[in-house]
Amino acid sequence: MFYMIYSEDVADSLSKRLETRPAHLARLEALKMQGRLLLAGPLPAIDSLEPGTAGFSGSLVVAEFDSLADAQAWADADPYLAAGVYRQSTVKPFKKVLP
Repeated sequence: MFYMIYSEDVADSLSKRLETRPAHLARLEALKMQGRLLLAGPLPAIDSLEPGTAGFSGSLVVAEFDSLADAQAWADADPYLAAGVYRQSTVKPFKKVLP
């Protein structure tokens, strides 16, 4: 089943985000290589694809896991959480309807 992982950044997270990005992306790449990643990306803090120093307000990942507990464990092990980029992550089941 797919699960949505919505993570919210702390204030002024950009520098920590940039430092930790390679480790964060490596985990997403692993999900992709396993065919389990539906989508992933950051949430710009302003209405722009390139928010510059405004940074990001969080991230969204939709990926396949065996259970809610497995999805939560994956989210809890995110390098962004350990580095203090995220203040919290919410994990919920996701039912893909379209496209």
